[in-house]
Amino acid sequence: MPAGPVVPDEVTARDLNGAARNELKTLSKDNAEQVARHLAMAARLIDEDPTLAHEHALAASRSAGRIAVVRETVAITAYAVGDFALALRELRTFRRISGRDDQIALMVDSERGVGRPDRALEVGRAVDRASLPTDVRVELAIAMSGARLDLGQPDRALQELDIPELDPDTAFPWSPGLFAARAAVLEELGQDDEAAQWQRRADIAAAALGEVDADSETIEIDEIDEIELDEEIEDPADDAGGDDVDDEPASVQEDDEEERS
Repeated sequence: MPAGPVVPDEVTARDLNGAARNELKTLSKDNAEQVARHLAMAARLIDEDPTLAHEHALAASRSAGRIAVVRETVAITAYAVGDFALALRELRTFRRISGRDDQIALMVDSERGVGRPDRALEVGRAVDRASLPTDVRVELAIAMSGARLDLGQPDRALQELDIPELDPDTAFPWSPGLFAARAAVLEELGQDDEAAQWQRRADIAAAALGEVDADSETIEIDEIDEIELDEEIEDPADDAGGDDVDDEPASVQEDDEEERS
């Protein structure tokens, strides 16, 4: 059996996040080390070379096929290379092993990928959204909206995005994707001006989150609850409330008139 793609010597098990490493504790030490290195490579390569990332995930699966995070990684990389049928199979296995719905949005999108938007909606509706983490709930709303678009239902696609997390004045980690999804639906509905406004909000939120991530060597975007944008702090009362901007909502303002002047 092939060992899989080469893992650079400098990549170690500690390059994999701690929660994932903990799932590998049932493996032998040597096997856990090698599986962790393949998973770390899959995470490193998923954006720049999804095909090679998928090969690393498959290599990990051959040695640790009963570990939830391994099957989850195979699913994510399969989706990235467009193998939606494999992604679905692996996501179902991950769900059965872990008992978690963390990847429910990816399941919905994978059903869409194999040409079953009706089934995608059924899968999404079968989950108790109140039990989901906020970021997963938002991702599910975006996926459900996409399925509605697939069915030629833009009005209902917009309704899928009418969720409490749709706050145009605050930049959360999920805000760029949610704002952009709303912009896409509005454009489909022919509401170009409003679509442009939501896309601008998405760009501002993404820039703000990126700046915070770039300024820190340890904090990760998915650990940030909300970000205060540095631009346009006008209220002097802010100084009375303290200097800890990480505890304040992020203001995402339009200021279109100033840009035009």
